[in-house]
Amino acid sequence: MAEAITIARPYAVAVYRLAKEKNALADWSQMLALAATIVADEQMRAFIDNPKVDAADLERVFLSVSGDKLNEAGANLVKLLVEYGRLSILPEIATAFEELKAQDEGVLEAEITAASQPSDAEFAAIVKRLETKFGKKVEASVKVDPEIIGGIKIVVGDTVIDASVRGQLQEMAYTLKG
Repeated sequence: MAEAITIARPYAVAVYRLAKEKNALADWSQMLALAATIVADEQMRAFIDNPKVDAADLERVFLSVSGDKLNEAGANLVKLLVEYGRLSILPEIATAFEELKAQDEGVLEAEITAASQPSDAEFAAIVKRLETKFGKKVEASVKVDPEIIGGIKIVVGDTVIDASVRGQLQEMAYTLKG
């Protein structure tokens, strides 16, 4: 089966285009965040995954839980996702929507993985270099993963910059195999 983000991306693009056309990006951000939170709830997840629950009941309960926080278009998205059995990908739709919105606003999100927590100065220097490289403002988060041994790995959208010791060792092993 395809990854959830692959399935979610076309929905996110469609919602983004609609939101942009209606000048409602902020409203859609809030609606998608709420819907993603509802889907992520443990009890709701069990309800969604229960094969004994039919689509009409799932739609009714979800829209009831969301109350008046979804406008007509938001409710229609939920109905469409329920109809096609894809309600569980709402968190991925919300994430992809926020990425599209950030790109439009000239902001990129970066995830920096390091073996140990970089200092504030190191972090600022990395962000500045990323902003220079991509020509946009970068909002970065740091994840510490001792398994990369040393160096850093940076993910910005579809771009991966792997300057970790682990990545270099894996590349060497692959080269030696081939």
